[in-house]
Amino acid sequence: MQTIREPRYRKIAYQIAQKIADNEYAVGSKLHARSTLSVAFGVSSETARKAVSILADLQIVKLIHGSGVEVLSREKAKAFLNQAQTTSDIQTIHKQINDLITNQKQEIKSMENALTLLLEQSQRVQRHSPLSPYELALSDDSPKFGQSIGTLTLWQSTGTTIVALLHDDELVVSPGPYAVIERGDTLYFVGNETAVQAVQNFFYH
Repeated sequence: MQTIREPRYRKIAYQIAQKIADNEYAVGSKLHARSTLSVAFGVSSETARKAVSILADLQIVKLIHGSGVEVLSREKAKAFLNQAQTTSDIQTIHKQINDLITNQKQEIKSMENALTLLLEQSQRVQRHSPLSPYELALSDDSPKFGQSIGTLTLWQSTGTTIVALLHDDELVVSPGPYAVIERGDTLYFVGNETAVQAVQNFFYH
């Protein structure tokens, strides 16, 4: 979102209005000439003129030819400042919403990239395996969790060979005997037609 910048003369108008609202410039008093105001606020005479013109249009002050500027209304100065604050708050909320949307888009993009990578890795396992592997998601508790593939002697118990292990969204091809199997992992293995039931029984009696 592009930031909306306040013109310099409008900021000066706010500062003058704030002094009127704080009664530093009392109603009925005369302000300095525009040239003096420009020195007081460190701006050009044209910037001071535009600032005073805004306040005059809102009947906060009155321009008196040859006599400077007269303060007319403290209440209207406060209303002018309140409106400015409301506008600033709306812009802030708008920016916060846009930032949240941007962050969500980035998170969704990251998820899409991770899903694409997982799909590519899964397809790579299929291409390099001479047999179509079976898949088993280990979603329930099992006393076998926390042990390595070699310790579990899965091949001796089930006649199957693990060709890949999906752990924490990372697909490990040919995980080897030292890979530890945990709850939430997904096993990819090859074996005969009874392989799925054998592995299922191995982890869940």
